[in-house]
Amino acid sequence: MSQHDMRSAERPEPDQVLIDIADYVCNTDISSDLAFETAHYCLMDTLACGFQALDYPACTKLLGPVVPGATMPGGARVPGTSYELEPVMAAFNIGAMIRWLDFNDTWLAAEWGHPSDNLGGILATADYLSRIARTEGRDPLTMKDVLTAMIKAHEIQGVLALENSYNRVGLDHVLLVRVATTAVVTRMLGGDRDQVINAVSHAWIDGCSLRTYRHAPNTGSRKSWAAGDATSRGVRLALIAMTGEMGYPSALTAQTWGYYDVMFKGREFSFPQGYDSYVMENILFKISYPAEFHAQTAVEAAMTLHPQVKDRLDDIERIVIETQEPGVRIIDKTGPLDNPADRDHCLQYMVAVPMILGRLTAADYEDDIASDPRIDDLRGKMEVAENESYTKDYFDADKRYIGNAIQVFFNDGTSTDRVAVDYPIGHRQRRDEGIPVLKKKFETSISTKLKDGQWRALSESCADRDKLNTMPVDDFMALLVA
Repeated sequence: MSQHDMRSAERPEPDQVLIDIADYVCNTDISSDLAFETAHYCLMDTLACGFQALDYPACTKLLGPVVPGATMPGGARVPGTSYELEPVMAAFNIGAMIRWLDFNDTWLAAEWGHPSDNLGGILATADYLSRIARTEGRDPLTMKDVLTAMIKAHEIQGVLALENSYNRVGLDHVLLVRVATTAVVTRMLGGDRDQVINAVSHAWIDGCSLRTYRHAPNTGSRKSWAAGDATSRGVRLALIAMTGEMGYPSALTAQTWGYYDVMFKGREFSFPQGYDSYVMENILFKISYPAEFHAQTAVEAAMTLHPQVKDRLDDIERIVIETQEPGVRIIDKTGPLDNPADRDHCLQYMVAVPMILGRLTAADYEDDIASDPRIDDLRGKMEVAENESYTKDYFDADKRYIGNAIQVFFNDGTSTDRVAVDYPIGHRQRRDEGIPVLKKKFETSISTKLKDGQWRALSESCADRDKLNTMPVDDFMALLVA
């Protein structure tokens, strides 16, 4: 329960959660080569997601300045476009692009989320600071600075999520993007420990977005720009803190008015471990399919079954899908699906399309594909149930599996084999198999949207870790301008 007496005006010491985040951001050196290697791939994967989103007008209509003409020559650049913006709006642009197709990395624990969403604020701030440094004759930031900030943002968001479920009280996980971005960007701006504490206190005081836009009957496209909104808010709060604006030391624990009492039913956060580089080392990549992560292995299983069922769709009696408890809770969805945001969070839809068509791409969530009557017919034959062993392995810190199994039963009494997949190609245990696919995703997503010389330079830079680490951020960003 909250610990500060609301009758006392004595200002307390900062909450331990704020202190721990600030100490980590300001004082911890990242020594894990695995974390930096994974962050390198995470950067490539995240940029690929953003460039893919540029093919969708629903995304691009939100890009650019907050109002027409409010550009900032010499400001932060938005990859794949010609926009130069102040860093808050640039962070929104980059963050919206990254998340639009639900194809970037994922962290699954008591709370799930997508830590690469923080790259919106990190990359915008790094480019802005580097371009200013150039004009003032100082050294710009390097891409290793960006990778370090990514590792720390991943760690803050992921560790906060390990045992603390915000979705169970109706709150959206993008809160953790705002907290993590605020912390690392304040440090990037030159903030000291006290300024980071102050900034992060504001991030918690902002409260939480509701999950309304992620669930039927209100599922909608806000879920695709909510992370951009969160990471841009993190940049804004960091800039406010850097003016010397005061913070709120008991933002979490204040009796009645603090986050715990107002938003978290009086419970305090639980932490099974401190901050280091665990999250980046174990991050899950969405490599093959733009599907909500609890369904990734179900899509793989459906692809395996496609050759056996594609010519027998009318003969199917029922399809049994076994999944984890979170999969049942958030993507087991029946009835009409109104829009792409509805469909990419429906387990049955994400199984039906690959069974019928032998593929699942972002375009398969659009209306022209969804109008195929075979999809809803197949959805109506599906039975979704929790497999308790999948749930146990999902929450096991040493496994973090995301298992699904599918079996198809036909009207004549025959059936397919039960196809089970414990963890998807983006899992750490399948890195050797997954990284070549990630690299291909990077190439196919970006190469056609840049000039040949730009693409060659970008590809060469990303193929050489040492070269990328030492590369000035503004030089790297120049390669992404369309």
